[in-house]
Amino acid sequence: MCFLKKGYSLKRTSSGLRGLLAVDKPCKMTSHDVVNKLRRALHERRIGHAGTLDPDASGVLVCGVGSATRLLGMLSADDKTYEARIVFGTQTTTDDAAGEVIQTKPVPAALLQADVARRALEALLGTHEQLPPAYSAISIDGVRAYELARTGRDPKLAPRTICVYEASLLHMSSTESAWNGESVVWDVRLHVSKGTYIRSIARDLGAALGTCAHIGGLRRLQSGSFELGSCVSLAQLEELQELDVEARTAELEKLWVDPAHALGYPTRVLTAAEMDDIRCGRPIAVQTQAKPQQVSSQRVSLLFQNKLVGVYEQQDSRLVCVVNLLDGISGVQS
Repeated sequence: MCFLKKGYSLKRTSSGLRGLLAVDKPCKMTSHDVVNKLRRALHERRIGHAGTLDPDASGVLVCGVGSATRLLGMLSADDKTYEARIVFGTQTTTDDAAGEVIQTKPVPAALLQADVARRALEALLGTHEQLPPAYSAISIDGVRAYELARTGRDPKLAPRTICVYEASLLHMSSTESAWNGESVVWDVRLHVSKGTYIRSIARDLGAALGTCAHIGGLRRLQSGSFELGSCVSLAQLEELQELDVEARTAELEKLWVDPAHALGYPTRVLTAAEMDDIRCGRPIAVQTQAKPQQVSSQRVSLLFQNKLVGVYEQQDSRLVCVVNLLDGISGVQS
């Protein structure tokens, strides 16, 4: 069944667009929903995203357009910052507000004391082993954990090592609950490593404090070098759909995120001769006075005519290809 509107055709050929976008994902949409809307708006099939956000979460979602999708795997290892609402007294199947309530417990009155909250949050800091939620996108023998959970099976998930760099209290309140009379709510800011599930933090924090808890709201403020202030709204991008190719390309030039800055590798501006070398797949010489073993395996972003044209990695005295992007990724800031 075709998902496109009547009268609309999505070209199978490339649109010629190549760049990274930071999108402010709205709530009540999956990350893939956002990708589908971008495909329509930009008339480009080759679009992907890094760092999935749950449907009920909003905020920074990094998307790659055209050959920039090849960079997404290099961006997914970034740390992330969230504002989260932790609701104590109720546990759900999904550990957030989208799930069914499976348990309620009284909430200790002490959880409305700011000093108690701050001490509990400080205890989260550092490296821990965390069990991901059953309703997660982790693959188990080729099947997503949430697919197993939806059929009543218990996904066998292994704990993973995560790090909490910041956990601070923003606000606290109490609210009437339809399930257990009264709930305590903490609004918190969390800066965490790749692979950390905020829903699991809420679940485990509730248990540690003698009650239960789930996430009542989540907004991603930062993902690596991408921050909410640099995001564009989905509605703004959808407005590009009706523009002609030239006008759409011109508008996107204002919105692309600098791919070299996003990657965070050292940069090197190529000469015309070096550009000819990488077009032919040849390695290029390292520009350094340091001993090769001191800088071995360092990656470098290669730039030519204000575009990212490749990511190379040092092997001894040469730079060899990790990914070639010969048509160039737009958005490089001079």
